[in-house]
Amino acid sequence: MTKIQLFNTLGREKQEFKPIKKGQVNLYSCGPTVYWYAHIGNFRSYLFADVLKRVLQYNGLKVKHVMNITDVGHLTSDGDEGEDKMIKALRREGKELTVEGVKQISKIYESAFLVDMKLLNILKPDKLPHASDYVKEMVESVKKIEKNGLAYKTKVGVVFDTGKFPNYSELGKLNLKQQKEGASGKKDSERKNASDFALWITNQPKHIMMWDSPWGRGFPGWHLECSVLSNKFLKGIDIHTGGVDHITVHHSNEIAQNWGATGKKCVNYWMHNDFLLQDKGKMAKSGGSILTIQALIDKGYNPLVYRYFSLSAHYRSQQNFSWDNLDGAKNAYERLKNLVLGLKSRKDSKGDTEEFKKRFLQKINDDLNMPEALAVMWDVLRSTDLGSKQKLSLVLQFDKVFGLGLKDLKKEKVPKEILELVKQREQAREKKDFKTSDKIRDELNKKGWTIHDSKDGAKVQKK
Repeated sequence: MTKIQLFNTLGREKQEFKPIKKGQVNLYSCGPTVYWYAHIGNFRSYLFADVLKRVLQYNGLKVKHVMNITDVGHLTSDGDEGEDKMIKALRREGKELTVEGVKQISKIYESAFLVDMKLLNILKPDKLPHASDYVKEMVESVKKIEKNGLAYKTKVGVVFDTGKFPNYSELGKLNLKQQKEGASGKKDSERKNASDFALWITNQPKHIMMWDSPWGRGFPGWHLECSVLSNKFLKGIDIHTGGVDHITVHHSNEIAQNWGATGKKCVNYWMHNDFLLQDKGKMAKSGGSILTIQALIDKGYNPLVYRYFSLSAHYRSQQNFSWDNLDGAKNAYERLKNLVLGLKSRKDSKGDTEEFKKRFLQKINDDLNMPEALAVMWDVLRSTDLGSKQKLSLVLQFDKVFGLGLKDLKKEKVPKEILELVKQREQAREKKDFKTSDKIRDELNKKGWTIHDSKDGAKVQKK
């Protein structure tokens, strides 16, 4: 069996994956802060984690997956400054600044997130704990860190002393010697090191969601929740995933907190996906203009087209989004669906599938090389040595990793009304009456159908 090789950010190299417990993988992923809609750049992270989980399962491993829902403590700056993003959402939407208002906002955007997950065929995590439900456990964790001599108090609250954690710079390859006081952008002159970060934040009377603690009424630092929730629900964390923007701050702080509370390493493999770029810049909510899954749907794209688009680039490389690139993915996905539907209607059988299975496994186990795994699938479909039965069997097997919903594909039954419009359009085109032809195309589009002209004639498809 081909061994699984994964790129571990902690060592900056591919390493053979060996789970803590044979046959079982504990996977933790940083989840959404539910103060706004997740955009397609955010979903690159969740698709990456989903593909990772599917690859592990394809190799016969059982995966327990936990993803947090951040509904408190994530300030507008990852460096412990600004207001809570949940409060920012209340202000943006003109709602009352109350605990109930925060709960309403978080419920709205969490529901939207889960709907988008389903549309993208992302497997739902086994646990989706809310940060606000586990503040008691976070307080206990801070107590342990303080007892172990790794925390001190300032006017901001309780701060982690990174100077006492010798491996703080390891994950992010940070050069702490070059950092000067205040280099982190924090307005806290009491901090001993520029990299020190808040564990528990106090002295913010205008903050809405607060709890009592030994250090005063306040709320947890954003980094704390992932340390606490991952260790609460997973007894030994094999893999922790997130975006590359989490490496130098959020995940470096998680490692410090884990060590501060337990005295040991809690995560064996750290894996990070790179950015989705738009107009050569990172797609981010702070820019004010985001593309959501619903926005793609409104433009006539099946969400699984975006999933196919994501699979076409390696998770560790930056991927550039453009409508032309998405159209390319749409054409490939539609062609794939049509080929699979064709295979389902034929019964011819010939050829050996083992070599294709072996190649596919090698690609997915080589640090989730999805572009090359897709290439193997297309080689299967082009093969003259395989019958339809063998091709369909392989493609459906491979789709357990790709997650493109090919097993459930059914041929669309086109209503008579639509077929009649297509016929009228063909007649208009034969007469070179392109004005009428375009008018009928628009009418079909309004009725929810798209029409594609090819050398074999016009083909109509449900949007």
